[in-house]
Amino acid sequence: MAGAGKSPVAAPAYAKLSEAVAAAPADGRKPFRILVTRGAWDEQVVIDKPFVHLIGQDRRGSVISHLAASGLTAPDGKRWGTFRTPTLFVRAPDFAASNLTIQNAFDGLAEMSKPGGLHSHDGAGPQAVALMLDKGSDRARLTKVDILGYQDTLFPDAGGAVFDRCLVTGSYDFIFGAGRALFRDCEIRSRPRPVDPIDGYIVAPSTPIDQVVGFVFHRCRLTKEAGTKPGSVYLGRPWRPSSQFADGRYGDPRYVGMSAFIDCWLDDHIAPAGWTEMWYTGKDGNPRTMLQPESARFSQFHPTGPGAGPLNRGRWLSAQEARALVSAAAL
Repeated sequence: MAGAGKSPVAAPAYAKLSEAVAAAPADGRKPFRILVTRGAWDEQVVIDKPFVHLIGQDRRGSVISHLAASGLTAPDGKRWGTFRTPTLFVRAPDFAASNLTIQNAFDGLAEMSKPGGLHSHDGAGPQAVALMLDKGSDRARLTKVDILGYQDTLFPDAGGAVFDRCLVTGSYDFIFGAGRALFRDCEIRSRPRPVDPIDGYIVAPSTPIDQVVGFVFHRCRLTKEAGTKPGSVYLGRPWRPSSQFADGRYGDPRYVGMSAFIDCWLDDHIAPAGWTEMWYTGKDGNPRTMLQPESARFSQFHPTGPGAGPLNRGRWLSAQEARALVSAAAL
């Protein structure tokens, strides 16, 4: 592993990625490039300095990896909880990554398939994040990056981001959060879930109501791993997190998820309805209050492929609206 201000060639070598990040200037105004050499770099890493750029030597051979899941015990003796599990946290602007892999090594499929395993109906379940764009992140760019996991793989929760020619894998809610992100020419690959008749949900956005854009997918391919059943994966469902109010803690009406799939190819694993509901805690305390997709901002334009059926629970965009959304999502 090597880091440098202008070029990864002839740069200092570091034993850990976190050490290379620590060498970046705190007030950087130009790219600090870190070459991620071939190998599995097993650690949790926090990018808390601006303009850190990770450049992989080999897209599938330069792997940033860590194993943590919500229901597993962390080194401090407590459960990890979803928001502590990411392999890579980004908490500073102008981050970039290219030609590498970011993964959470937790095997969600194996765990859920065994008796007594962690299941997603439990908050301390198999949620295991690979990449989180956290508070402070903005203008993130990821190019030719594989982002691998099973449940809650990618968490773009703050700022804007562009994912260009990336691969994202997962099953339940595997792209989720409140951020603004454009996925351009990416592969979004669903994984099977044999313990459940529903193999999954691709997105679970929690977009603030005053934010025009959430997750926009443009010219992406929605593919599946072997064993993923036809019609068993929804494009998404609306996530409404809870907030504390004077009269109690319940689902915050300021979060109205937004996502659009534009000019995308869909394999036959996509459910004909396209979109579905998701529960939240109602003001009356009912933890199974349902937020319907029609109450969120879900839409599509010109889908193709075996799964491009009626998608009748999302709004159909005009060509002009689709172009406007792609433009608004771009950095």
